[in-house]
Amino acid sequence: MLKPAPPKPAINIGSNKNQEAGKTRYNDQELIEFKEIIHQKIDVARDEFNKMQRSLQNPNENGDGNTSNQYVTLDDGASTFEKENLNQLAARQKKFINNLEAALIRIENKTYGICRVTGKLIPKERLRAVPHTTLSMDAKLVQYK
Repeated sequence: MLKPAPPKPAINIGSNKNQEAGKTRYNDQELIEFKEIIHQKIDVARDEFNKMQRSLQNPNENGDGNTSNQYVTLDDGASTFEKENLNQLAARQKKFINNLEAALIRIENKTYGICRVTGKLIPKERLRAVPHTTLSMDAKLVQYK
């Protein structure tokens, strides 16, 4: 298993108001706000995941009523492709849900919003847009260099 490289110095993209104020973590009220956002995203993501699962379990829900295998057509290949694609989407959705649930655990531990590379607070705007993130934009940019 490879060891992660030591963190490189962060690129200063802009000032983080929270760092200027000397905050090292978000307060309980802010964490409650993020928790609500995450719960909303989990609800939507679970609904989408469940729809995908139902679609995979009942491939003939499109209303044609033909469940017999006596007609083999070129559509079988397209159907297989769609099923594989839907499986991949469902796997990504499940990973997204798991990441959101991990964010809830970080909220409970009061470590939510702290960049795992720089140790600095991730700006609220980024957390509202990507509530499961564990990297600040500085760390994310350094990661892809």
